[in-house]
Amino acid sequence: MTKARSFKSSAPRKSEVPPGYVADPNQGPMLRYEASLPRLPVPTLSSTAAKYLETVEPHLTREQFAKTQAAVNAFVGSEQGKILQERLQARAADPSTKSWLSEWWNETAYMGYRDPVVVFVSYFYVHVDDKTRPTQAKRAAQLLKAILPFRALVESGQLEPEKVRGAPLAMSSYEWLFHSCRYPTKPSDTARKFDPTKHNHVVFARKNKFYKVALADKSGRELSAAELEAQIEKVIALAGTEKAVPVGALTSDNRDIWTDARAALLAASPSNAASLEQIESAILVICLDDTKPVTREHASWECWVGDGKNRFYDKHQLIVFENGKSGFLGEHSCMDGTPTLRLNEFVLAALAHGKVDLGSAPADAQLEPPQELIFTLDAPTKKNVSEAEARFDELVGAHEMEVLHYEGYGKEFIKGHKASPDAWAQMVKQLAFHKMFGRPGVCYESAQTRKYQLGRTEVIRSASKESKAWAEAMLDASQSDEHRAALFRKAVSRHLQYAAWAADGQGVDRHLFGLKKCLKEGEPVPEIYTDEAFSKTNHWELSTSQLSSPYLDGWGYGEVVPDGYGLSYSIGDHYIRWTITSLKLRTAELKHFLAEAATETRAMMERAAAEAKKKEAEKAKL
Repeated sequence: MTKARSFKSSAPRKSEVPPGYVADPNQGPMLRYEASLPRLPVPTLSSTAAKYLETVEPHLTREQFAKTQAAVNAFVGSEQGKILQERLQARAADPSTKSWLSEWWNETAYMGYRDPVVVFVSYFYVHVDDKTRPTQAKRAAQLLKAILPFRALVESGQLEPEKVRGAPLAMSSYEWLFHSCRYPTKPSDTARKFDPTKHNHVVFARKNKFYKVALADKSGRELSAAELEAQIEKVIALAGTEKAVPVGALTSDNRDIWTDARAALLAASPSNAASLEQIESAILVICLDDTKPVTREHASWECWVGDGKNRFYDKHQLIVFENGKSGFLGEHSCMDGTPTLRLNEFVLAALAHGKVDLGSAPADAQLEPPQELIFTLDAPTKKNVSEAEARFDELVGAHEMEVLHYEGYGKEFIKGHKASPDAWAQMVKQLAFHKMFGRPGVCYESAQTRKYQLGRTEVIRSASKESKAWAEAMLDASQSDEHRAALFRKAVSRHLQYAAWAADGQGVDRHLFGLKKCLKEGEPVPEIYTDEAFSKTNHWELSTSQLSSPYLDGWGYGEVVPDGYGLSYSIGDHYIRWTITSLKLRTAELKHFLAEAATETRAMMERAAAEAKKKEAEKAKL
């Protein structure tokens, strides 16, 4: 890395965190509370069983629900249920285990997952445009220059921990933000963190070619934004107009296929290992695309998948287009979206408010020119690349995306009705799904559990008896708005209760996952897992998650089941934006129904409020 920066950490006083959190004097501000964070709890069997039955009921017939009730009650009362719970509690109590869930979940959901990361795992952000309309090289240089102080805070441990209601959150995943890479291996992937002091460089992708650029000169002085811009201009010139064989396309493939292809790439030439490591060890990859997206849909699509060639999907990537638009593609295996959102907000806010030290360069500055990372390809490797391209094109070609930037209202209006914006948006989704399919949608909403050591996520099961009753009332012309509003508030309250449970590690899904993982070889699988309700109600037709920021103009990810939808959303003061992805499952219709449901929900609440006000006025006259 460059010469040491001087930072004031603005560490909060001990009184600013709740009792029970102890600052570790041997750690910097970022990790000072890590060791005193509570551990993820193991819910009681009876609690999980009750919540589980409540969440499956709206999706089942009476006969199906009776069968599920019997299976759940039998499991809770069984000796096997008791033994599995005791095993899980023993794992949680092991002093050497920071989280009973973390290792299992990272393996099952990420490292052991073999489908391609692009579409199925990665997520993207579209940045709000820079109003000065910079060139591609200037935009990339300024983004990179703004990243460097954030990297310094992270790598030095000086970054302040995030907090929720004063309580610090787990920050250990920030280790994987810079100079790290996911590696394809069988049967499960691995990840590696590189020393930033020994690998102080960035890699640019242009015309499917990769170029290494040092972030400091030989004296250790950090390059200025102008110098970075000049280096990027050289990259663009060096890349020319002819596209190379896209080695990066290999990273878009099935993980087992990529494992074998990587071995073949290394075998093709001894120099290929060095080129790969330069990419893998870089601060991140910056893709200088040769497209000029204008619409939200086009920019979102390019940030999400691109053409599958000018990318290296095993790392976090900044994407900068020829018209100065930009975005970010997150490698999801080692961290969730909140740390990368914080990075992107830091960078974009600093640039928007003129807070970035763009630096200056001495007149005699001597910079090493960009270094192209050459790959020597033999016939088998070229064939592997070609086949990876074809599989990518087939997979991505089967998908479609719609973006609904709904400006009918946003969180200010929702809060005016004393409701939770997130819960409101979830109810709108349920109403839209009812309109389209005539039933509740099996819905996953992500809740972060970073209040616990190594915490990641839990499921908020958004569909409920209350949301079903409200949606049905909305579609029943005989129902009054007063009645609908009452049902709506019950549904919102129930959603907030479940969201609180999930954030506290008291949801259903991770506990049931953990209990099943405690089964030993040869032991029978309890009926709760073979009952049709189990597979039906974790088949996430609606995979939803909210990240809201004034610095993003879109974000999203792919569906998690073939007959479902990826449904990311953001809630601004005066808008709600949904990005919808699917395997061409009438996506435009769902977009239409979301807008219709959002408008009808507003109109219903306004009419109900007016009627309530009228009744109050009449009552006052008496």
